[in-house]
Amino acid sequence: MVPTDFKALIQRFYQLQSERVETYQLFEEGHEAYLRTGPHYDFDHYRQLVHEITQAFCGISKEVLDIKGRLHHEFDRPDLSEHIEKLQSKEKQKLELTAKLQLARQRAQDHPEDEGCHEKIQEIKQDIIKNKEALSEIMQDFKYDSEECD
Repeated sequence: MVPTDFKALIQRFYQLQSERVETYQLFEEGHEAYLRTGPHYDFDHYRQLVHEITQAFCGISKEVLDIKGRLHHEFDRPDLSEHIEKLQSKEKQKLELTAKLQLARQRAQDHPEDEGCHEKIQEIKQDIIKNKEALSEIMQDFKYDSEECD
């Protein structure tokens, strides 16, 4: 029974990570739609989107943290718990970078003559790429370590 529970927990973790990816896609699509409403932005709809996205991310994080605790305490896998802790930190950073990028894109749209805005966008995009690489590495480590007991 325990290995099945363990495998089910690992599967749920992967599902939650997929939900995060989908939530980021919705966030990005919503922001693009918001930018198309400029220069008189439809902030009310965008604020509602941000609220819904925030709720989705909070729900995902809460469940991921629950899995982290269970892996550590019920399955004696502090190694996997540590991977999740690193992942959560990088996910938080990714969300902050995504918000910064969205603000920079709006600034660039509002001030197309300002080269600094375009440079800032490129800088943030590079930070996001590095962040995604770190996330991918953590996920690889998690996958490798979680499959050790198969």
